[in-house]
Amino acid sequence: MKPSLQLKMGQQLTMTPQLQQAIRLLQLSTLDLQQEIQEALESNPMLESEESAEEPSASRDEGEQPVDFNEKAEQTPEPEEPEWTESIPNDLPVDSGWDDVYSSLPASSDEEHDPFARSRASESLQDYLEWQLNLTPMTDRDRLMGLSIIEATSNDGYLTHPLQDIYQSLQAQIEELDFEELQVMQRRILHFDPVGCASASLKECLEVQLNQLPEETHFLKEARLLIQNHLQALGSRDYAQIMRRTRLKEHQLREALNLVQSLNPRPGSEIGQTETEYVTPDISVSKIKDRWVVELNSESLPRLRINNSYASMVQRANNSRDNVFMKNQLQEARWFLKNLQSRNETLLKVAGKIVEFQKEFLEQGEQAMKPLVLADIAQAVEMHESTISRVTTQKYMHTPRGVFELKYFFSSHVSTDSGGECSSTAIRALIKKLVSEENSKKPLSDNKIAGLLGDQGIKVARRTIAKYRESMNIPPSNERKQLI
Repeated sequence: MKPSLQLKMGQQLTMTPQLQQAIRLLQLSTLDLQQEIQEALESNPMLESEESAEEPSASRDEGEQPVDFNEKAEQTPEPEEPEWTESIPNDLPVDSGWDDVYSSLPASSDEEHDPFARSRASESLQDYLEWQLNLTPMTDRDRLMGLSIIEATSNDGYLTHPLQDIYQSLQAQIEELDFEELQVMQRRILHFDPVGCASASLKECLEVQLNQLPEETHFLKEARLLIQNHLQALGSRDYAQIMRRTRLKEHQLREALNLVQSLNPRPGSEIGQTETEYVTPDISVSKIKDRWVVELNSESLPRLRINNSYASMVQRANNSRDNVFMKNQLQEARWFLKNLQSRNETLLKVAGKIVEFQKEFLEQGEQAMKPLVLADIAQAVEMHESTISRVTTQKYMHTPRGVFELKYFFSSHVSTDSGGECSSTAIRALIKKLVSEENSKKPLSDNKIAGLLGDQGIKVARRTIAKYRESMNIPPSNERKQLI
């Protein structure tokens, strides 16, 4: 077959560098965008940050001004301060099923009165235990055993390997090592701060903490009885079986249970586990004169402009290397400013439509949340769904009800008897309300919750109730049972 030349015509969509930059800026979070702007300022001499604190009138005309769904607001609310949320690990220790018995963990010591609180927050549990080990008088032989136990301790405070395995690994390093020696060292570490770390089981961890309490502590004997002999029944909240086997009265069991709940099933979590995650809202929503006003949080980003001194040095007819470089930098700076403005306009437009759809939520709460999907907003602002997805990812809105990611306002729906729709967020809020108002002695089952929602005209299957309940970390009815 002889080679030949053929001419074909076709169309191909090519993304320009300007469009690629616009898409990238659109999906960046505020913190990432701050870093992107800083890098642009450092690499492009044509860009500079405005020193004036006043907003130029041109930028307000291009989308920086507040959006009022009724008419222009006469005054603009003050910019909100950055918000933050606490992120707490959800991993559970050994025998984690029983950990659901705890309604709350004991509060940590006040840092104002704890000289070690600030230093402990920046180190790991293993570092903190090793620091205490080094301050304890002991032989090199004992210290080696202590280090081995600490290295095998998880961040929750439990041994990741059986003590027997640690003993076998140390036999090659320590001559004539007895297993009892290692047990003695483990018991010493159990009494380090936090008490209970290096425990082999939940039972051992709680017993050590109970032993630290004064003997005159009320219901200490009953609490020890619960932990030693009835831990499994306590985890399943089978209080009737416990009272039958221990012959405890209801008030005695209640007081003993309160004492057990005051202990910490994850002692290691007190050290270096809680981190603060800062969130800067991109959008601020406030109600001014009975009108919902949406505006960008422009205070979170520096104001940029073209450096006129450098721009005036660019000569049109000059094709020298330096002049071509400055031309390119000037063009890139203009692209960057235009894409930033486009990002702000798109974000403001999408946030405004979300607020317009979800006014009832802002006024009444979660139970008034309307069903909303990306296609609804995309149609309202005449954009593609993928663009809406980029805009709403890692972007936050500060409202009178708190700070929410824009994706929070989107939810699926279920049908109602009246032919309408109810959002999954509203159903979750109803489930949370029903659970909070239930009789703790007879918690509502998933079937019962489905029936109560059905009485309100909302058709929800039992499996859907279970899925929503689990997504909110609400335990099943048998685990919510409490003594009153």
